[in-house]
Amino acid sequence: MLTKRIIPCLDIKDGQTVKGINFVNLRQAGDPVALAARYAHEGADELVFLDITATVEKRKTLAELVRRVAQQINIPFTVGGGIGQVDDVRLLLQSGADKVSINSAAVRRPVLIDELAREFGSQCVVLAADTNLVEGEWFVFTHGGRRATHLKLKDWLREAVDRGAGEILLTSMAHDGTKQGFANALTAEVSEMLPVPLIASGGAGTMAHFGEVFQEGKADAALAASVFHFGEIPIPALKKYLETLEIPVRI
Repeated sequence: MLTKRIIPCLDIKDGQTVKGINFVNLRQAGDPVALAARYAHEGADELVFLDITATVEKRKTLAELVRRVAQQINIPFTVGGGIGQVDDVRLLLQSGADKVSINSAAVRRPVLIDELAREFGSQCVVLAADTNLVEGEWFVFTHGGRRATHLKLKDWLREAVDRGAGEILLTSMAHDGTKQGFANALTAEVSEMLPVPLIASGGAGTMAHFGEVFQEGKADAALAASVFHFGEIPIPALKKYLETLEIPVRI
């Protein structure tokens, strides 16, 4: 069985790591370069860097900051925010990213997924989906969760994978930052539906929540932010806990 991955997420605004609840009420959480170095040292399996206001502010991802983070880590590194074309991805890969995460630009122009998969390989393309329940149906949101779309989540994810997305980063906006647990039922549905790895995001508050998202949610990886940034859950302790549940992890 493949090992389950633990992935800290650096949400970046104005060059600093921030964290909010349900995508709003952001507060500072520290220097991204220092946090990245700490997570690599503590045994994180991967790192995700999301420039959360790049799309809203209509600008590119902070390539120089990506370069500084990449110099501090030796684990796979995914970068997202403000990516709209092949050249944006080329710059980020040259700056030290291993994969890119796309959301708003892919919704706006789905053929972008095809272009990136063809140019860099599916393993490089992570499709991020921010989703919320609207009248009993999960829909996709863009622009950092600010803008609703008419896309039904499952239809969009199937299309994205058909176009070449090699991994899905699924965030339940209703669970984000609440520390009440992941959206396990939704995560399991999506995981069983798709042939690519699924990263669950939104709602981590306790070590038990990670166990649940792997066992009940059938996730391949679990992403979290504030519980790691503020030292509430040390990654080495989390992995030892998951081992006691016989969940395979890299120690």
